[in-house]
Amino acid sequence: MMDVPAKGNIFGRCLPARYILAVLGSIGMAIIYGLKVNLSVTMVSMLNNTAIKSLTGEKAVSSTDNSTATCGGDVAAEDAEDGPFIWMPEVQGMILSCYFWGYLVSQLPGARIAELFSAKWVMFFSVAINVVGTLLTPVMAETHYAGVIVMRVAEGVGGGVTFPAMHVLLSKWAPPAERSVISALVYAGTSLGTVISILMAGILAAKVGWESVFYVMGGLSIIWMVLWTILVKDSPQQQPLISVEEREMIVTSLGGSTADHSEHKKLPIPWKAVLTSPPFLAILVSHVCSNWGWYMLLIELPFYMKQVLKFNVAENASATALPFLSLWLFSMALSKTFDWMRGKGYITTTTARKIGTLFASAVPALALLSLSYIGCARAAALAATALGVTAIGGMFCGFLANHIDIAPNFAGTLMALTNSVATIPGIVVPIFVNYLTHGNQTISAWRVIFFVTIGLYVIEILAYTIFGSGEEQPWNKVPDEKQEHAESKPLNEDVKDV
Repeated sequence: MMDVPAKGNIFGRCLPARYILAVLGSIGMAIIYGLKVNLSVTMVSMLNNTAIKSLTGEKAVSSTDNSTATCGGDVAAEDAEDGPFIWMPEVQGMILSCYFWGYLVSQLPGARIAELFSAKWVMFFSVAINVVGTLLTPVMAETHYAGVIVMRVAEGVGGGVTFPAMHVLLSKWAPPAERSVISALVYAGTSLGTVISILMAGILAAKVGWESVFYVMGGLSIIWMVLWTILVKDSPQQQPLISVEEREMIVTSLGGSTADHSEHKKLPIPWKAVLTSPPFLAILVSHVCSNWGWYMLLIELPFYMKQVLKFNVAENASATALPFLSLWLFSMALSKTFDWMRGKGYITTTTARKIGTLFASAVPALALLSLSYIGCARAAALAATALGVTAIGGMFCGFLANHIDIAPNFAGTLMALTNSVATIPGIVVPIFVNYLTHGNQTISAWRVIFFVTIGLYVIEILAYTIFGSGEEQPWNKVPDEKQEHAESKPLNEDVKDV
């Protein structure tokens, strides 16, 4: 296949095509995560809490109970008006958890479609189905909560293919010397989307109405769909809005030619080699352990702030959202530093990945350790939480970018495998926390939860430090070698005929 003429040379020089992809990819990830968490925030305004409490017989918990095991003080009362829906707690839990049903089943099929056909359109589908599901949520909610469940499952299907699709695109677009910073730029959009969604959903629900959350956020996302369709291509060889110099730099740095890489799309996956590869298994273990910590800090720690430290709602929202901004800044700075040091030859890719992963595991572990013994010192607890969440940003230029290093031909599938298993903590963590804290919302109960999380972080550190690697694995090229043998056979036969 011939190269697409570089029509956009001037455009390509002013705005490098790979960074246009990275920025739009980051916004796409922000949209996915924003539309994922907006229901959690908005549901407070959607529910008729007075009627639900009456039906369940729920009673207010005295703030003076067990004062030696929690931090005293009254939690500010909530003045939020009741919404229209009387959804019992089990229905609420089902609505919030069913996202993972679709998320789990779509990752591997989505990864293979992205590798075999088009990662660009897989990513487009991911956002499109989330936009449609978000826009239809108010109508479905008014009809029956089952409609909301259907929308959430569909959104989960779309959300499940985002990481595999982006990994395939990055394997074609990110030069090794810039892989850390481009990967971090793309995936840090998840934290930025979480922050924006939490803040925007709260404001819209309070000032305009709960329906506006879905209409405004879904409507704004359509702009991204238009830009993505026009500005993004699957590979530099297919992109007209790129300079010749940038195209040649990207393709040659990835060990290819300016011809289209369509031959790589038919490679069969060496399953046995993948599943017995120590570097891949190190990524898998790290992804699972890190996600446990991620869900603990993102979802459960706010409950600790409320139950034990007695933060009110406004304080809790700020404490939850703001550290994700520092996470984004930290991930950008760290990844840029790693790429600079690798370019100078100071460190290898393996070292960069291991240091990034160490930041993302050791610092949160220390933060949780301090929370276990910090008592009721709220300021210190906030500082430890912010530090722990910020350091998690190291995973974007750590193990999360490592799939592309070890096997660029199968980056999407490898990401789908580890991310599928790493979804399990998202389901288990809330159950685990609820089991230990039910009727026992004390510092001692939370200390057990924190120590389990610290133990998993230690496992992550050991596994990745010992077995992690930034080098391309031999099994990534096995199919190519077979193809070379197949191509050499007719030549030998021709020689014999002569």
